[in-house]
Amino acid sequence: MKEKVVIIGAGVSGLVAAINLEKAGFKPLIVDQTDRVGGRVKTDYREGFQFDHGFQVLLKQYPAAQKYLDFNLLDLQEFYPGSCIFFKQNKYTIGDPSRKLALLFPTLFAKIGSISDKWKVLQLSNSVKKKSFDDIFLAPEQTTLSFLKNKGFSNEMIQKFFKPFFTGIFLEENLSTSSRKFEFVYKMFAEGNAGIPKKGIQAIPNQLAAQLKHTQFEFNTRVNDVVNQELHLENGKKINFDYAIIAAEAWPIISNLKNQKSKWKSVENMYFEVKNKVIDKPLIGLIADEDALINNIYYQNRTKSEGNYVLSVSVIKPHQLSKDKLINQVEKELKEYCNIECANFLRYYKIKQALPIMHTVNYMMPPSETQLKDKVFLAGDQLSNGSLNAAMLNGESAARAVIAKIQNGLINVN
Repeated sequence: MKEKVVIIGAGVSGLVAAINLEKAGFKPLIVDQTDRVGGRVKTDYREGFQFDHGFQVLLKQYPAAQKYLDFNLLDLQEFYPGSCIFFKQNKYTIGDPSRKLALLFPTLFAKIGSISDKWKVLQLSNSVKKKSFDDIFLAPEQTTLSFLKNKGFSNEMIQKFFKPFFTGIFLEENLSTSSRKFEFVYKMFAEGNAGIPKKGIQAIPNQLAAQLKHTQFEFNTRVNDVVNQELHLENGKKINFDYAIIAAEAWPIISNLKNQKSKWKSVENMYFEVKNKVIDKPLIGLIADEDALINNIYYQNRTKSEGNYVLSVSVIKPHQLSKDKLINQVEKELKEYCNIECANFLRYYKIKQALPIMHTVNYMMPPSETQLKDKVFLAGDQLSNGSLNAAMLNGESAARAVIAKIQNGLINVN
């Protein structure tokens, strides 16, 4: 194909767009302001350690992940379908015994919620498994908190389980996220495991990029504006195109969108070497005490030095502490709430744009809705529900729209 298609953004959405364009015979150009693929899905490798930019997991039931990724090559380190909850210096395990029998008795005897609450958890799992994506994303929206209250969960169950668990996923502690996203995520957890690639979350975009054979990359290249059919770069150069897919935020580079700046949720992520392992199963640890800054912890499977373990810690609550004071506070809380002894601080990340703030969500953008201008199309998870699944599906939709426009002059695909 002679048409020149450029993609702005080498994140998951842009990479999937390029995969689909290549399959149709195109040789796209991807421009990215950073030094590598991944967008918000990145891992740093330093001195034998690996540090994901924020605690991120892959849900194996994502339909798009099953389509575009090879889970065997990712060598996913999977979590049990449950959590280890720390509350008032005590530790409880709660999970889905229908999927992991070993969680039955710990869940039944955990002092988290009533027997009725735990029965409602199983009912909720069974309910969302039966729902289609249309059932979920066409349903009236309410907050997740309202949804849970309407389902009859006790305040204790909400505060000690749902709130800490979904605060870590939604990156907000009020459970104000749309009930559509809650049901979608809950369905994905109910139907399959969550996992992290052995080589870190960066393995996902790396695997997508490895599928590209005819795509050119230009890294460390910032786009200032998209004018007519030109990219105006920060370095003063221009890149002509026939069609463009913006697989990133569009408002900074499209003149008539300048007043539509996106809002984002942030998270702080720290890594420590610790002396002891207090969670003996592959479970995410949640801190349910309301006074705690820490939201979740997890142990990496690999260790750097004999006898020590690598622990990831996420902080979502707002605070006024400096970086050093925050690290000290986190070390104190690990000891106070979890009885974890820190041996060495390793790494700190402040991810200011971790998840888009979205008041309404959809499953994906159909190709016909990805077109911004005659020659410019949009992709990215921020258009739908802020998930890896949405990133992949919207990259695919934008590519399909461009291909249809070139081949038929019309975007007549669903």
